[in-house]
Amino acid sequence: MFASIDTFLSGPTPVSLDLSVLAAALVIEAAAGYPNALYARIRHPVVWMGAVIARLDAALNHDHDSPGRRRAMGVVALLILLAVVWLAASALAGAARALPFGWLVEGLLASTLLAQRSLHDHVHDVAHALATGGLDAGREAVSRIVGRNPQTLDEHGVSRAAIESLAENFSDGVVAPAFWLFVGGLPGIALYKAINTADSMIGHRTPRHEAFGWAAARLDDLVNLPGSRLSTLLIAAGAALTPGASPEDALRSAWKDAARHRSPNAGWPEAAMAGALNLRLGGPRTYGGVRIADVWLGPGRTAATVHDIDRALLLYRRTCAALIGGAVVLGIVL
Repeated sequence: MFASIDTFLSGPTPVSLDLSVLAAALVIEAAAGYPNALYARIRHPVVWMGAVIARLDAALNHDHDSPGRRRAMGVVALLILLAVVWLAASALAGAARALPFGWLVEGLLASTLLAQRSLHDHVHDVAHALATGGLDAGREAVSRIVGRNPQTLDEHGVSRAAIESLAENFSDGVVAPAFWLFVGGLPGIALYKAINTADSMIGHRTPRHEAFGWAAARLDDLVNLPGSRLSTLLIAAGAALTPGASPEDALRSAWKDAARHRSPNAGWPEAAMAGALNLRLGGPRTYGGVRIADVWLGPGRTAATVHDIDRALLLYRRTCAALIGGAVVLGIVL
């Protein structure tokens, strides 16, 4: 039986509480993002987490230590980070839930750890740069969101890189944090972002971080697993709402190609996006002067264009709308 709007607004039941927090966070972040004025004043929670990770890296990761000790110290660093983040987020969540409309306050706090709006804006910037400033401007814009060498990319490569980043970051910047917000409230999404930030900072196969960042990289793979699979279903749902996109091909491409990707998670949303838009994404690319022979994902064209970035952004907006709509409806129903 549907709950009344008055009941929903006055305070959700325990069954619907986490869904209400999730819906509030998604709506707030989609509407407002993270204001630049707030960032200038206090920075961002991920920046705070990054500062803790940098201090732990400097204090516990020593070049003269053996690989085994560096791996053990990486585990210790990760546990310290998670303990600090869990304590802070739990205290904030407890304070929020003690307030009238506390679920809305918790949603506001959690919205800072989602990236729907910022992801859209960064990818839109690539399309705008290509359309108005040509290839050099497109390369400059795409260099802000991908790690590959932009000077090796032609217009098609820049367009594919932007669409691939949109798909992958939809999974780990929107769906995965939303999933862990639903599972664990504000502490859940905060722990996820701490793990994700640690992986981005120290989870690399470099001489300094291959051993020390091992735990962060492996745990990041694990916590992103549900989000990557859910993102595939959501992209298919968004494709069903988007003219010219194919939900069937999105699912077919993900099922066929996702497991061939070198990442256990990134291949799912990338292959789904490729199938939905009849593109081929991925393929060989250059990172730091090293050529990586990645596989191609999807059944369609490799010659992506600015128009395809715009199509991908439309699909992304419809997919985010499906996610928000599902959270709102379930929050009311339950």
